[in-house]
Amino acid sequence: MHKNLGPSDVVKMMQERNIQFVDLRFMDFPGLQQHLTFPVKQITEEVFEEGLGFDGSSIRGWQGIHESDMLVMPDPRTATVDPFAEIPTLILYCNILDPITKARYSRDPRNVAQKAEAYLASTGIGDTAYFGPEAEFFIFDEVRYDQTPHSGYYFLDSAEGIWNAGRQENPNLGYKLRYKEGYFPVPPSDSQFNLRSEMVATMIACGLDVECHHHEVATGGQAEIDLRYDALTAMADKMTLYKYIIKNTAHKHGKTATFMPKPMFSDNGSGMHTHVSLWKGGKPLFAGDKYAGLSQDALWFIGGLLKHANALVALTNPTTNSFKRLVPGYEAPVNIAYSARNRSACCRIPMYSPSPKAKRVEFRVPDPACNPYFAFSAILMAGIDGIQNKIDPGEPMDKDLYDLPPEEKAKVPQVPGSLARALEALEKDHEFLLRGDVFTEDVLRTWINYKREKEVLQVNLRPHPYEFYLYFDI
Repeated sequence: MHKNLGPSDVVKMMQERNIQFVDLRFMDFPGLQQHLTFPVKQITEEVFEEGLGFDGSSIRGWQGIHESDMLVMPDPRTATVDPFAEIPTLILYCNILDPITKARYSRDPRNVAQKAEAYLASTGIGDTAYFGPEAEFFIFDEVRYDQTPHSGYYFLDSAEGIWNAGRQENPNLGYKLRYKEGYFPVPPSDSQFNLRSEMVATMIACGLDVECHHHEVATGGQAEIDLRYDALTAMADKMTLYKYIIKNTAHKHGKTATFMPKPMFSDNGSGMHTHVSLWKGGKPLFAGDKYAGLSQDALWFIGGLLKHANALVALTNPTTNSFKRLVPGYEAPVNIAYSARNRSACCRIPMYSPSPKAKRVEFRVPDPACNPYFAFSAILMAGIDGIQNKIDPGEPMDKDLYDLPPEEKAKVPQVPGSLARALEALEKDHEFLLRGDVFTEDVLRTWINYKREKEVLQVNLRPHPYEFYLYFDI
């Protein structure tokens, strides 16, 4: 990805690198990347101004069949050579437009992100919102699952999983990671070191700025690769490329990667702690002389996150499986509180560096199943609301939240315990998302209805395997 590329630069790149195909990509409504591919001769400089037509009626959460025609408009700044294509192929991320009015399509997640950035600038508060997500994921050797009217199951396996300590492997060499002890042993216990390094090398070759990678807490192949922060839309673009590289590198080696928040019982789930800071005129706005070295604006930003936390979760943790991770009493950040060091609070202020440029707020609730364009935008809008309305976040919670007496613990609010509850919260509290026409009533209603009908209801209708353990002999 190259921020300063224009259409003529992309055409020149295609010629210099002998590109044969151009892959136009965009994000569907729930957050899965889509693509359509054109022979290179179809992509001229005019395409960057006029776009190309396609049928949007089959994209999840998008147009009806009676209004299916749409335009896909490539963004030249996102040009990246596909590292996995056998024939030289260029990737371009795109905006979606109405073919008649040429207006941006309101349900295009990238459009929402760009409107959020424009709204921040229009407020005069700042001109740039930087986001630094820390996405976790699992790499498995096998996954099988099925659901029929008379059966349902899933099966996961990993060569490093502790459950395989006694398996005949001819030979089994041991070095299986015990539950919750995957943080940070060296190889051979860390069996995926070389695979993650290959993922990172590919990311760097594609223009991503990687800070580090490591094995995560869980056995069975949990990992984390951290990208250096970037502006909101640019970082959401990078997260889609990040996922693409991780999944395809794993696939190349006969493995599979998943960003499902809680694929495995009895060990840690995968979160996406998200670092946020606002800047104006090249200067950081979150450094000051308040608590933990924060500015007043930063504290108000936290106040907005805490006030709207219940609604935010519907966009930052948007799957029924997300709430298998967000369970009170474990390490998940379910407590609606803030702290300089307490990792069970949903807002934390990292204290690694004294530099004003490093001062930021870490919103720890999100998970990597989210649509990053929507999630980052919602976080920013909540924070802006906090600054505009000077929302006091209250006192920090620096005590161990798990060791609090019951009467104190009862006073600490927690995020919703299910996707259904989170959607109810979003339904009641979303005015802050509508400002600047960033999210629209149509976008939020479509999101709520889609999640209720396609996910919450469908999971509720089906018996869970553990229910047979609990209830079959009744």
